Amino acid sequence: MTDYIDVDVRPILRAGGEPFSVIMSALDCLEPGQGLRLYATFKPVPLFAVMADKGFSHSAQALDAGEWEVLFTPTATATRQSAPASGTSDFDDWPEPIVRLDNRDLDPPEPMVRILAAAEKLGPGETLSALLRREPVFLFPQLEKRGYHWLGGFSPDGATYELTVRAPS
Repeated sequence: MTDYIDVDVRPILRAGGEPFSVIMSALDCLEPGQGLRLYATFKPVPLFAVMADKGFSHSAQALDAGEWEVLFTPTATATRQSAPASGTSDFDDWPEPIVRLDNRDLDPPEPMVRILAAAEKLGPGETLSALLRREPVFLFPQLEKRGYHWLGGFSPDGATYELTVRAPS
């Protein structure tokens, strides 16, 4: 039987905040075999893929007033890394970006919307770069679904996430 750690992000969401870092911090504190019980003001569908990548299955239950309880239960093994991984290990064969976006001052989901809109305008094999305040974990599955590759990581000071997206060839 799985032991669950409770994480209630409803106050953060009601205040207009972004609870992703709180959820990831709680995840880092789990002992082997422990799960996460998340309380949210909406069904956190984008989080399901992120947690699956980290080796957790989910079951969601609607509560009163449109709120949700989601159990994330550890599976045997993670299916893949959540870190940016695109099948290409470096920038050596990537062309210079034709579009550069600075999305550091935008609130979610605007950075994702802008990056996806700009990516749709890329020609085959062309790239764009974007600067962000945080790792765009909800963007990665969207890029993957559309066939894009990406590379990314935090700058040495940890304040800016630098993302490069390449259109399929």
